[in-house]
Amino acid sequence: MANNFWTNVPAQDPKRGFRFRVLIPGIDSNFLWYAKTATKPQITFGEASHSYLNHTYYWPGRAEWNEVDVTLVDPVEPNLAGNMSALIVAAGYEIPKDSNAFSTMSKARASQPLGVVTIEQIDENGNVLEKWNLNNAWVKELTWGELDYSSDDLTECTIKFRYDWASLTSLADGPQNITGPFFAGPTTS
Repeated sequence: MANNFWTNVPAQDPKRGFRFRVLIPGIDSNFLWYAKTATKPQITFGEASHSYLNHTYYWPGRAEWNEVDVTLVDPVEPNLAGNMSALIVAAGYEIPKDSNAFSTMSKARASQPLGVVTIEQIDENGNVLEKWNLNNAWVKELTWGELDYSSDDLTECTIKFRYDWASLTSLADGPQNITGPFFAGPTTS
């Protein structure tokens, strides 16, 4: 007999959108308690087509991992705005002091201070249900928030990450790894 989700009390709550942790190694050595939102990785497959007589046939194309946005509240301690500035300097960006500044970023330098960015979805007890690793991540866009006299909101900063692929470790049904750059299917660890 199938377990009816709506009428039987489940052994565990379903995954909830507000139960997550973010680890950005270049900003903080621990999980960021001030993370407000995080998008999960998303993959898009291109397509190739071939027309033959009066039919068109389609094949899956290249995989592309879309950007991930993380929004953080900007606390005074730790100084998130200052830490984010230090992160992009460590990635190779040099703030121009005069018109002779010609330093540019490279992928090796941009992904080095970050290592692997991690997003974990947790249960009501803090146990990891699903862990996403953004591999070779680098900061594509950084916003230090918005100031507004008419608002009582906390100041927020947003980081947009570009990465080569994401790896998923799902622990909801026991340890399974789904690794990139392509989903090869679950394997038991």
